[in-house]
Amino acid sequence: MKTWIQLSREEAMQKMEVTSAGLSSGQAEKRMAEYGKNVLKESKKKSTFQVFLEQFKDLLVIILIAAALISMVSGNIESTVVIFAVIILNAILGTVQHEKAEKSLDSLKALSSPTAKVMRDGKKAELDSKDVVPGDILLLEAGDLVVADGRILENYSLQVNESSLTGESTNVDKQEKPLTAASVALADQTNMVFSSSLVTGGRAVVLVTATGMETEIGKIAALMNETKEKKTPLQISLDQFSSRLAMVIMAISALVFGLSIYRKMPVLDSLMFAVALAVAAIPEALSSIVTIVQAMGTQKMAREHAIIKDLKAVESLGCVSVICSDKTGTLTQNKMTVQQAYLDGHLMKAKDFKSRNPVAQYLLYTAILTNDAAYTEGKMIGDPTEFALLELGHKIGVDENEMRREMPRLGELPFDSDRKLMSTEHKIYGKPTLLTKGAVDVLLPRAVNIMTTDGARPMRESDRQKILTQNMEFSKQGLRVLAFAFRHLEDGEKLNMDSEQGYTFIGLISMMDPPRVESRTAVANAIRAGIKPVMITGDHKVTASAIAQNIGILEAGDIAVTGPELDAMSERELQEKLDRISVYARVSPEHKIRIVNAWQDRGKIVAMTGDGVNDAPALKKADIGVAMGITGTEVSKDAASMILADDNFATIIQAVENGRNVYRNIKNAIQFLLSGNMAGILSVLYTSLMALPVPFAPVHLLFINLLTDSLPAIAIGMEPPEKGLLEEPPRDPSEGILTKNFMMTILVQGGLIAVCTMMAYYTGLKTGGENAQAIASTMAFSTLTLARLFHGFNCRSQHSIIRLGLKSNLWSIMAFEAGVILLAAVLFVPGLQTLFSVADLTVKQLATIVIFALVPTTLIQAYKTIKESMR
Repeated sequence: MKTWIQLSREEAMQKMEVTSAGLSSGQAEKRMAEYGKNVLKESKKKSTFQVFLEQFKDLLVIILIAAALISMVSGNIESTVVIFAVIILNAILGTVQHEKAEKSLDSLKALSSPTAKVMRDGKKAELDSKDVVPGDILLLEAGDLVVADGRILENYSLQVNESSLTGESTNVDKQEKPLTAASVALADQTNMVFSSSLVTGGRAVVLVTATGMETEIGKIAALMNETKEKKTPLQISLDQFSSRLAMVIMAISALVFGLSIYRKMPVLDSLMFAVALAVAAIPEALSSIVTIVQAMGTQKMAREHAIIKDLKAVESLGCVSVICSDKTGTLTQNKMTVQQAYLDGHLMKAKDFKSRNPVAQYLLYTAILTNDAAYTEGKMIGDPTEFALLELGHKIGVDENEMRREMPRLGELPFDSDRKLMSTEHKIYGKPTLLTKGAVDVLLPRAVNIMTTDGARPMRESDRQKILTQNMEFSKQGLRVLAFAFRHLEDGEKLNMDSEQGYTFIGLISMMDPPRVESRTAVANAIRAGIKPVMITGDHKVTASAIAQNIGILEAGDIAVTGPELDAMSERELQEKLDRISVYARVSPEHKIRIVNAWQDRGKIVAMTGDGVNDAPALKKADIGVAMGITGTEVSKDAASMILADDNFATIIQAVENGRNVYRNIKNAIQFLLSGNMAGILSVLYTSLMALPVPFAPVHLLFINLLTDSLPAIAIGMEPPEKGLLEEPPRDPSEGILTKNFMMTILVQGGLIAVCTMMAYYTGLKTGGENAQAIASTMAFSTLTLARLFHGFNCRSQHSIIRLGLKSNLWSIMAFEAGVILLAAVLFVPGLQTLFSVADLTVKQLATIVIFALVPTTLIQAYKTIKESMR
C-alpha cells in the first residue's frame, strides 16, 4: 500500500475525493468528524484528581500532616480536625488555581492560534488551524505557518523553513513533482510541506494529507508526555529567598522548641507549636500569589488587546525603555486608500480612472493582476496595500475576479523584501506579458521605455527626473508610492529573476495610510514615561519622517537615517548618534537586529514591533517582541512574546503601564506577606525569650496563615494603576525586589504589629483573672489577625489611603470584610470557639483588640500623609 509520500498528485486527490476546487463544506464537516475519532490524543494532561494529589507532595504539607498525627496521638482532636481541614482546603484551592490557569492558558493560546487560507466550495476562506481537515486545499504564501502536512499541487518558488522538524536553519526549496517509492526519505520530500514549518518565500497550493497528531510534528509531540514551563526570573528570585527564609525560620522554630523543653513544657505540645510556627511563618503562598497576580495581569492585558504569550514578558514590560515600532498599521490605521496617480507626465485622481485613457487602463490592469488580495464574504484577505489597489478598481466598477479570469496568471515572481518587486506573467492582447509593481527606486532604473497616450517611447533623462521629483512630493506628504511597469516576453521565454529588466514604465500610484488618532497621545505618553519611541520602517526616508514628525516621534534635533547610511556607520558612530536617531527608513532585517543590539549594549530593555517574516529575527532578539495580531504573519507571532490584537501602538503603552502595575502589585503583596509573618515571628520570639506562656495555639497560627496570607494579598494584586505610574522612569531590571530599604520597611512594619500584639497579650494576662493565659492568647491572636487585615490597606501603595482613596480597590475592602467575618465567627460561634481554642471576651477586651490592631495602620498612614505633605 502506498504512503502519502509515494502517491502522485492525481492519486492523492482521488484518494481524498477532492478536486482542485477543494472540499465542500459538507465534505469538510464529515471528514472533521471522521478524523476526530481516529486522531491521536494530545500529550496527556493530568486529571483533576492527579492535580489534587500532587498538592500533598510539598514538604511543608508533609510537616503539617505529621503535626496532625502528633496532635491526634496527644488527644488534641480539635487541632487535628483544623489541621486536616486546612490541608484539604489548601489542596482544593491549589487544584482550582491549577485548573483556572490551564483554562486561561488555553484561552490565550486560542487568541494567538494560527489561521490558514483554504479553498472551500471553490472559494477562498480563512479558518482556524483546528478547522483544517485532510482533503482541504491549503493556500500558502510567505509568512504563513504551515498548519498541516500536505502535498504540493502548484508551486510558485516556494521556500520553507523546516527547522522545527530537522533542526536545520537553512530554507528548503520545494518542488512540484510526484515522489516514487524509492524516494520516501525525509530529505527527499521536496514536494511535501509539513506542519509547523514556516513559509519564508514564494507561495503554493497544497493538498492537506494529515492534521493534528497525525502529522510528522504531531508524532514527535506524542513522544513528549509533559513539558515543564520555565519559571520567570522573578519567581526564581523569590523561590531562592523563600528557601533561605525557610532555613532561618526552621532554626527559630528549633530554638523555640528548645526553650519550651527547657521550661519543662510537654514534648508533644512543644513540638506541635514549633512545627505550626514554622509553617505559619514561611510564606508558602508567595510563589502562587506572584503567579496569580501575573495571570490576572495577562488577562487584563488580553481584554485590552495585548495578548501575552509568556508570563516573564509581564515583568520585562515594566522595564521597557525603548520601543522600536513599525510604522504601518501600528502607528497608522493600516487602511490604505489610493489618493493620486502619476502617469504620462500628469497627476490623476482615483475617480478619474473611469476615463478611457489607455495609460490609466494599463496601470489599473497591472495594479489588479499583480495582486494576491481578495474579497471573501465582504472580508478582505491579503495585504492592505494590495487591497487598496483592489478598492480602486471597485470604485470605478471593475470586477477583479472577472479580470483575473480573462487574463489568468501564467507565472509569478513573488515579492520579497530584498528585491522589493513582484512580477506576474499574463497573456494580454495575445502577447505574453510580464507585469511588475514595486519600489520606485528599484523599478525605475530597470525601465528603458515610458508609456504615453500615444504609445510607448524611449525614456529620457528628463522623464526620469520628473518621476523622481513627483515621488519625492508624494513622500513629503507622507504617502506610500508604488511604481508599475511591464514588458513583453519572447515566446517560450522562461520566467526568472533576470526577466525583471528592460521595462516600459507605466506610472506611480500614491496611497495614504493616515496616522491613528491615538498615536500622537500614545507617543507623548511614552516619552513622558521615560521611553524612547523609535520608528523603523521599510518606507522611504521622507515619507517615514513626515509621519514621525506628525505624531511626535521625530522631535527637534532628532534625525532620520536609511539602511545604507546605517551600514556606513561604525559601532562607535552609531552609539554616538543613537539617542538622536528617531527614524530608520529602508532597513533590512539585519539592520533591525543591529538597532536592537545597539540599545541593549547600553543596558536598555527594548520592545520591538513587527508583522512580517523579515521582522522575526529582530522580534526574537528584542527583550519584548511584539507581533501584529491582524496583519502579522504566523512567523512573527511565533517569534514574539506579545501579540497586539488591534495592531495599535497605543496598546503597547497601555501594556507597559499594566506591566509596571503588575510588578508594583507583586512587590506590595510581598511586603504584606513578609511584614505580617515578621510580626508573628517577633511575637513568638519575644514570649519565648521572656519565658512567658505561648501567645498562640497551633490552630491560631494556621488560621492566620490561611486567612491573612491569601485574600488580602490577592486583593493587593488587583490594585488598579495609579495616575502617575507612567510618569515614573522605567525600573532597573538588575535591581531585585528585596533591597535594603524594602527589608527595613518589612522589619519596621512587622515590628509595629508585633508590639501591638504583645500589648494586647499583656492586657489579657492582667485582666484575664483565673483564665488569664487563655484570655491573653485569644487577645494576641485576635489582635495579630485584625492588625494584618488592616495592614492590607497600608500595602496597597506607597501613598496614603487619603490620597489613594479607600474605594479605589473594592477587592481590598471585600477581603477585609471577609477576614473580619471569619474572625468574628471564630470568636463568637460556640462550636468554632472550642475548635480554635479561644476564650470568651468582654466588650472592653474586644474594644482593646480593635484599638491595638488599628495603631500600626494609624501610625503608618500618619507617616505617609506627613511625608506627602512635606513633598
